[in-house]
Amino acid sequence: MAQDGFDTEGVFDEDYLYFYADLLTDARSDADVDLIWRLLDLDAGQRVLDLACGHGRIANRLAARGCAVTGLDATALFLDKARAEATHPVEYVLGDMRDLPWTGEFDRIVLWFTAFGYFSDAGNRQVLREMADALRPGGRLVIDMNNRDWIMRAFRPEHVVDHGDDFMIDRSEWNPATGRMHTERIVIRDGRVRRTSFVVRMFTFTELRDWLVDAGLEDVTGYGEDGRPLTTDSHRLVVTARRPLT
Repeated sequence: MAQDGFDTEGVFDEDYLYFYADLLTDARSDADVDLIWRLLDLDAGQRVLDLACGHGRIANRLAARGCAVTGLDATALFLDKARAEATHPVEYVLGDMRDLPWTGEFDRIVLWFTAFGYFSDAGNRQVLREMADALRPGGRLVIDMNNRDWIMRAFRPEHVVDHGDDFMIDRSEWNPATGRMHTERIVIRDGRVRRTSFVVRMFTFTELRDWLVDAGLEDVTGYGEDGRPLTTDSHRLVVTARRPLT
């Protein structure tokens, strides 16, 4: 189902898992969880929401470390895989991140691997408000996405992922007036060709910081993919924020 220019069903399907398998390795996922654990100052027993949890590579690892984890995603296929691979209890929920069914319930919220920016500006702002509302007072969140400053320096209009004799080709066009990357994805697999498209809103740290503050959060801090202070050489933009105690 396409929403605000993002073909959710066309992008997040079995082809996605197939072509991203070489990137989202166990080693990458373990390193991601190490960084999340450190930046959010996590402890076993804390209640964590993994928002847009996908196939559970983060949620299942957090649960294995002793957190009480809930994962929400809009793709049933991914949730089925997450449940099948879970070694510790995780509550997996099919839902829309713009309409969360929780208020003041989580110590921490994770939104990882460019899972933000899929909607209109109003929809994206709603996601941040829902996250803020779902946190307990003093609770913290982390968002991980592409660093727009680095993307603009290293922009390539075409990107190809090959997996054996199969290919996933992304043809992208940047619109500076809207802050959005428009991408046509061509999947060539088992002799079949499939096309879909998606649009992702990209942010500088200062813009996302202001949006988070407007959503009622504070103590907004930016990092690179290594957890060090954000620079223009950082490939990823990792942002933490906190819900005020009062």
